[in-house]
Amino acid sequence: MPKFVELWVYLSATPLFGLSATLAIYVLAQTAYVRLQQAPWANPVLWTVITLASVLLATGVSYPTYFAGAQFIHFLLGPAVVALAWPLWERRLELRQRWGILLLAALAGGAAASVSALLLGWGLGLPHEVVLSLAPKSVTAPVAMGIADKIGGIPALAAVFAVVTGMVGALSGKYLFDALKIPTNPAGWVARGFALGTAAHGIGAARALQVNADAGAYAGLALGLQVILASLLIPLAFKLF
Repeated sequence: MPKFVELWVYLSATPLFGLSATLAIYVLAQTAYVRLQQAPWANPVLWTVITLASVLLATGVSYPTYFAGAQFIHFLLGPAVVALAWPLWERRLELRQRWGILLLAALAGGAAASVSALLLGWGLGLPHEVVLSLAPKSVTAPVAMGIADKIGGIPALAAVFAVVTGMVGALSGKYLFDALKIPTNPAGWVARGFALGTAAHGIGAARALQVNADAGAYAGLALGLQVILASLLIPLAFKLF
């Protein structure tokens, strides 16, 4: 036991801790996810975040110490996002035929996500800065932070809203699509994936990729379209209105 304590003290103070803890917990969460037949509530990202946060709180390890190691995984986020382009390249003929419909769907979905969040925030009487931070909630977190800063919101809060939105979408998407009777045929997977990427950005796209290749490809497309459209249109809309 004394040697174990010494090892723990050493690891918790080095970059190796963040990297090792993240990989180990995610592998365990992913294993449980597969054994539970990919049930949405068993999402490995969700349980990895919860477990890591609990470990950091219980052990008193500061977030900067943890991130010193986890940054190596964080760096891989960029290449992972770029890799989403490959499934789209494989479906480039379909995209050429559907580009108009997909663009219209992206505009409608993004507008619905942003406007509904703003109306809900105003209806609940939330502070003005908090309401503005809700506007880019369906855009991936780094972009949401930049948009919130431009329109007078709180970037850190916008990032929290974006992550929570992604988690909720990944957990509830399947049940909502089933309730709406969206089929699981090729056309249905396209609709499910595009909707999930539009509403739940990267976390939703990751969930779609785990379930179906077509859903994952169109979720990645929706994620990219929302980044571009929201970055251009949300600041412009607030400037005009």
